[in-house]
Amino acid sequence: MKDEAYERAKKKAHDIREFYNHLIIYIIVNAMLLIINLLTSPGAWWFYWVTIFWGIGIVWHAFSVFGEKGVFNKEWEDKKIKEIMENEKKK
Repeated sequence: MKDEAYERAKKKAHDIREFYNHLIIYIIVNAMLLIINLLTSPGAWWFYWVTIFWGIGIVWHAFSVFGEKGVFNKEWEDKKIKEIMENEKKK
């Protein structure tokens, strides 16, 4: 049972890391596409099509990782409060 809990936690941590990697790549690539769009054809905004559809994929990925509660839910808030309190004790 303990091994199952560990494996679930390990998978969750991996899924979260992969989501943030996906998000970082999304931001970098879309920033580059914006720059390319501005330099090559400033009158025709084509980059936003990629941003929109890939953004839908990002939202889908976020729901699959974090669920309907979202990233900054009550559990996250409680964990952050404990973390801040522990950091304050160390000072």
